[in-house]
Amino acid sequence: MTTPEVELKPCFLTPKRLQPEYPLFVYLPGMDGTGQLLRSQTAGLEVGFDVRCFAIPRQDLNSWDVLRNNVLDLIYAELEKSPERPVYLCGESFGGCLAMKVAIKAPHLFKRIILINPASALHLRPWLNWVSQITYLVPSGLYDIGALGLLPFLASLPRISRSDRHELLRTMRSVPSETVLWRLSLLREFHVDDKELRCLTQPALLIAGGSDRLLPSVTEVKRIGDILPNNKIVVLPDCGHACLLEQDINLYEILKDNEFLESNADIAKEQEVRG
Repeated sequence: MTTPEVELKPCFLTPKRLQPEYPLFVYLPGMDGTGQLLRSQTAGLEVGFDVRCFAIPRQDLNSWDVLRNNVLDLIYAELEKSPERPVYLCGESFGGCLAMKVAIKAPHLFKRIILINPASALHLRPWLNWVSQITYLVPSGLYDIGALGLLPFLASLPRISRSDRHELLRTMRSVPSETVLWRLSLLREFHVDDKELRCLTQPALLIAGGSDRLLPSVTEVKRIGDILPNNKIVVLPDCGHACLLEQDINLYEILKDNEFLESNADIAKEQEVRG
């Protein structure tokens, strides 16, 4: 994906080949906020989508509401070019929390919602919640060491290529400690009202890594599944928290296998009805 000057303001990373005739696929990334870790999935997704990846500046210390509005502004800008095309909203980990905020604010925008190991599960790990509150005591110079120690919790390392392991570690280390602390504080205070979630009636696919060692993602997607009225849960038994980096995981195929894709004929028919 091409990388504009991300450090100035939140933006969408775009692939080299734009496909405005395809549904828009908007991906909201995890804690790193870079969007770079989607790269192993981009080629597969481009089979049927026009992909955009939200990227947050490393120094960004904005609230959930500001981030939510940043995402919506960027989506509206994309839809100015082709307002009738369907939008798939996909959030992973931290981005899963942001996706819920975005979808609740503008439910009419989204044809499908995908949540992958949503970090709203933080409240189910009391010890992790507690640790996140005292990390400000850790000198910033030790964050590189901490990132290395966190790797086995973030990912099933044997299932990730050596180059992607290096990329994951490099990406984690690229985020300043102040930003990590801020985003952890956002996760601690994260809340969406069950009534508002219940109003999201479009199909939702809830994906959890069955071997997630960082968060109890299976428990959390089942909790969310009890609230969303039209959802399907997919548990990937051997996958860790950063499951999209794992070599045998193809997000497009997961969507296809779970009948979560619209055919071109369906899209054309819907556009004809709207027209």
